[in-house]
Amino acid sequence: MYDVYKIRKDFPIFNEKINEHDNCFLDTAASAQKPQRVLDKLISVYQSQYANVHRGSYTLSENITAMYEAARHTVQHFLNASTAAEIVFTRNATESINLVAATWGRENLKKGDEVLISEAEHHANMVPWQALSEQLGFTLKYFALNNDGSFSEEAFLKQLSPKTKLVSFTAMSNVLGTVFPVKKIVTHAHEVGALAFVDACQYIVHHHVDVHDWDCDFLAFSGHKTYGPSGIGVLYGKYDLLLQMPPYQYGGDMIRTVSFEESTFDAPPARFEAGTPAIVQAIGLAEAIDYMQEIGLKDIEHHERELTQYAIEKLNSIPGLKMLGTAPGKGGVFSFVLDDVHPDDTSFILNKEGVSVRTGHHCAEPLVTKLGYPSVIRASLGLYSTKEDIDQLVAALLKAKTFF
Repeated sequence: MYDVYKIRKDFPIFNEKINEHDNCFLDTAASAQKPQRVLDKLISVYQSQYANVHRGSYTLSENITAMYEAARHTVQHFLNASTAAEIVFTRNATESINLVAATWGRENLKKGDEVLISEAEHHANMVPWQALSEQLGFTLKYFALNNDGSFSEEAFLKQLSPKTKLVSFTAMSNVLGTVFPVKKIVTHAHEVGALAFVDACQYIVHHHVDVHDWDCDFLAFSGHKTYGPSGIGVLYGKYDLLLQMPPYQYGGDMIRTVSFEESTFDAPPARFEAGTPAIVQAIGLAEAIDYMQEIGLKDIEHHERELTQYAIEKLNSIPGLKMLGTAPGKGGVFSFVLDDVHPDDTSFILNKEGVSVRTGHHCAEPLVTKLGYPSVIRASLGLYSTKEDIDQLVAALLKAKTFF
């Protein structure tokens, strides 16, 4: 049975008071809190197991190399990838997307081609393609969502064409909470000969991911959103595609041979991991993944589905509150505005009440602008969130309404 109160005890930050109130953390969509076992793992490696990887012929280096590569295997099994060689460690999902844009994109996109993304994309899955489009001359196209924020297959298919070479899209909107039908989108992309790139940053925290079932060509996520440390990200790519891509950065540990005249490069994933990698962070990410899997991904999903419905009902009961994004089956991300109260003013009151939310355009400025707002409030859930968190949020919002 899922015991969220027991789970919260795994996270030391919830022992801290915020402005003399219980710590009501509702910003997991930006970055998740870390369980004690992940913190312990990081400290343990630094204290008694640390060395550089791949280079040393001594015990510490050999041991930590084994741990680092074991972390790659953990991610492989977490995603159900065919081989650990399809898992590239990066700094974050943003670097993962930039890596593909700078390598596969630069090698394969040209004038007359099209890249198709949704209007709900995070800047990290928009700006790299915009910049590359300006440089190479291909066309960047966007498909719209329905008015409730749900995926519109009609709008998507209207923009998809034989000219489309890549469809790159979020599996779950970080603003609206919309869960996209990944497998359906990937299938449509492949039907016109395009590749499919999935930004799974929000989705992977709440749902099981199976890249084999989805048949996506690339996928990215970040460790810090997955209850792991910051400074580590993952790029999954089908091995045949990675093998065709040139290096992203150059330096040590990604080379096969170097002479004064020329260099040759290693096979993936080493080809894309130049220099000393995020060794301890990768090991910490593996520990976080193990933690999630031991709780049970299906149990996490069930808990958050119930809590999402509870939050929707409670937030909709507040007079003057407008929810943005009401797609059926949406995840635990709630963006909203209060009549006549600026989001920053609302957030100020919420913080005084111990409630942590985010305001702004959430790195999705085109979407928020299209919705008609310069800034919105966002609350988001994690595996440690409770009904009491939602009640504390609602009470603080009602207080904000009376204050201004």
